Amino acid sequence: MINKTKNFIYQNRHNLSVFILLNISCFVCIVLVFARVTYTDSTRHTGLIWNLFLAWIPFMLAYLAHAISWKRIWLYLVIPFIAIVWLLFFPNAPYMLTDLQDLARSGGVGAPLWYDVIIIVWCSWTGTLLGIISLYLMQDIIVRTFGRWLGWVFVLVISAASSFGMYIGRFVRLNSWDILQSPTETAIEILGLVIDPSMRLAAFTVLYTFFFLFIFVLLYSFSHMLTEQNAKSQDMLERMAETQPS
Repeated sequence: MINKTKNFIYQNRHNLSVFILLNISCFVCIVLVFARVTYTDSTRHTGLIWNLFLAWIPFMLAYLAHAISWKRIWLYLVIPFIAIVWLLFFPNAPYMLTDLQDLARSGGVGAPLWYDVIIIVWCSWTGTLLGIISLYLMQDIIVRTFGRWLGWVFVLVISAASSFGMYIGRFVRLNSWDILQSPTETAIEILGLVIDPSMRLAAFTVLYTFFFLFIFVLLYSFSHMLTEQNAKSQDMLERMAETQPS
């Protein structure tokens, strides 16, 4: 039993490390926010904790979908439903990037500005990482099922959709719960934005789409770079072992 546990931990050490680090990051965010509340006797930035909770929802849904996607029956019967719910909550992950604009309006009130900066940057980066990892897991399902090209089309579409979702969350003040509670009214309001988009909506969606894509592709390439380096190192060690005299 102990050996099986050790083998499982070793085989999944990178996945476990990512999960633990994300939890540590969230814990640090919570400590930073509550330290500010204690110091200033103000509830400013406490909404970031709720946003972090919302950012975990698409991450856990994507992890669940990826875990059960290896069986065909789950792939076509359950995962489409999970994917819809995942898409509704996915914009909450990178949404905290828009909280940076609050610093321009009233940053540093009651606490040093640099402290507010680290709170929002740490929270927004954690939320963005949760979103990127969840998108990577969903992309892997698409790649295994439909091919690599459709996998990248999926990433592009989701990046654009999440940027649009961030816009309606920040400026229209709609959220994922509105879609679930009042789907008809929310859909009509969103349709009006799509039919007659403003210049701000178009610019926001395009810029945040490319920004999110840049982060995703960069981290994707970095992870595969490490995989290639490990493969090359392993190949080199095997060749050296073959050339050594017995």
